[in-house]
Amino acid sequence: MRKIEVCCASLYEAREAQAGGAVRIELCSALGAGGITPSAGTIETVARAEGLTIDVNVLIRAREGSFLYTPDEVDIMVRDIGLCRREGVHGVVIGALTADGEIDMAACSRMVEAAEGMSVTFHRAFDVCRDPHRALEQIIALGCDRLLTSGQEATAEAGAPLIARLVEQAAGRIIVMPGAGIRPSNIAAIARTTRAAEFHSTARGPVTGDGMLYRNPRVSFAADPTEEHAVRRTDRRVVSQLVNNIA
Repeated sequence: MRKIEVCCASLYEAREAQAGGAVRIELCSALGAGGITPSAGTIETVARAEGLTIDVNVLIRAREGSFLYTPDEVDIMVRDIGLCRREGVHGVVIGALTADGEIDMAACSRMVEAAEGMSVTFHRAFDVCRDPHRALEQIIALGCDRLLTSGQEATAEAGAPLIARLVEQAAGRIIVMPGAGIRPSNIAAIARTTRAAEFHSTARGPVTGDGMLYRNPRVSFAADPTEEHAVRRTDRRVVSQLVNNIA
């Protein structure tokens, strides 16, 4: 059985991840934009949910776009970490870069300090930094428990060679967790190449319909109108396939 972290946007998805055998969720919103911090209501609902025993890590990302943040945005993220701590979630997922593509040690140190002993994962801001090997050492120095990475490629499958080198460099000092495009059909190959112990996936499956009976054909809120009513959610069957190595 593999250790699988599932990216979830709701309590429903968190329950699906737990039912499928995941060890942890990353709770976020706006997955289409790479994920941002979920609402306070979502964090509170998931943190307080009856019967939900899976570890909950919350993505701390003030907005979509680059990982270069203003002081005000860093303040917001520190406050969001405080909310997560008060709600008793397991951990937070952070990251920030300088304009030169280096790890923003000052901003990240503030966020790690605000976490006050919670588990801390450094997110895929790493994948757009200048020097991955130097960045890994900085992230370890920050005291992060885990690094989520696609190996600086569009998918973890494409970035597997770099991930393997990062796993070797880390030498047990931090967990290097591949993520991006991980599916039941490719996880075994990625595991063989990288020798990683944990993996990150949305584990999503299609859901038929969104329940709406009336639609206005003249209005679309999706960038791609054909995706307007597409619904995809974490599926316990996909999670189970990832956990149990069933392609």
